[in-house]
Amino acid sequence: MHLCYANYLARPKIMKLKSFFFILFFTVSVIGYCQPKLTTKSTISILTVGTADELYAKFGHSAIRIKDPSLGIDVVYNYGHFDFNTPNFYYKFTRGKLLYELSRGSFSRFMYSYEVENRWVKEQKLNLTLKEKNDFLAFLEDNYKPDNRFYKYDFLFDNCSTRIPNALKTVLGDKLSFDYSHLTKQYTFRELLQQNLEVNSWSNFGIDLALGSVIDREATPWEHLFLPIYVYKQLPYTEVGGKNIVTSDKYLLGVKPRENNDNFITSPLVVLAIFLNLVALITYLDYKNDTRSKWLDFIIFFITGIAGLLIVFLWLGTDHKATANNFNFLWTFPLNIVLAFFILKDNLPKWVTTYLYTLIGFLVLAMIIWIFKVQDFSILILPIVILLAIRYSFLIYKQRSARVH
Repeated sequence: MHLCYANYLARPKIMKLKSFFFILFFTVSVIGYCQPKLTTKSTISILTVGTADELYAKFGHSAIRIKDPSLGIDVVYNYGHFDFNTPNFYYKFTRGKLLYELSRGSFSRFMYSYEVENRWVKEQKLNLTLKEKNDFLAFLEDNYKPDNRFYKYDFLFDNCSTRIPNALKTVLGDKLSFDYSHLTKQYTFRELLQQNLEVNSWSNFGIDLALGSVIDREATPWEHLFLPIYVYKQLPYTEVGGKNIVTSDKYLLGVKPRENNDNFITSPLVVLAIFLNLVALITYLDYKNDTRSKWLDFIIFFITGIAGLLIVFLWLGTDHKATANNFNFLWTFPLNIVLAFFILKDNLPKWVTTYLYTLIGFLVLAMIIWIFKVQDFSILILPIVILLAIRYSFLIYKQRSARVH
């Protein structure tokens, strides 16, 4: 707080004057006595932010910049803001009930945050008349009112990126037209997400595990705009009143060289392959020595049961549209958590054999669903499915052997 104040005092008088007008402009705007008018020197542009290694930054970001040197205004409207101090934040986030909001802040602070994160920023200035600029500002200011600024975020259909073409469409109406001819191929939602993810990564594995078959349909050209990079690519093919809406496109911030922190040894493929071989080895030793490693069976059933419960909860217990109809529950299966505690006994109930046959049937069904593209599973589940088939088959063998003896 004190450092910011000292910085402010160190600025030239002209910067202080601009800051004064900036504060005055938005104070009047919030109070609502009148609508400030942009001048002929004003510009409105779309800011697109690049990706970073952290999961929250994997898909980029979009925002709107309004600049008017005559009024000392340089501000960014950002539909991607949320408050970590929201009561029951994690509960609301998990249930899909967390409200995002339109924030408004200085351009310099916006740029500084992405400079720290080492993410590129591009700016596309819009070809708007003065009236259209003021209409756009009025729209944003109306959205920024306390009663209007909050919205229920939806990753695929209502986010910081989709709000921008929607805003343009609302303000410009029939004057706005989109040409989708540059899209040589239309992708499914899952394919669009995977464009920003490494196949052999825990983030990709987790997203594929959590999201259901609803994202395996082909997205319309308009629906591609849920990703900021597609908004960026679409704007040059967009017209307003028969004129290209983009007048200039430039880098505002580049990216410094990054270190590659990927560790193949800890990647999902390696970890799951090791686990597969470990299970296969232990199962072979159990078979050879006529024993059963109950601890291993408990771990397998407990983990798959927990994963299955989470998948069903995201499907049925939340407002997330993208987690519906998730057939990953077939190979994880929630009821395994119950069997995990039965499996610790020496003598298993007879119904366990039928249950195990059912689980193998579910594994086969999951593969059929994958082959026929009802849902596209992560390739990383193959080691898990194989180790489950090995262990389930062994347990069936043990159950049948126990009956014979």
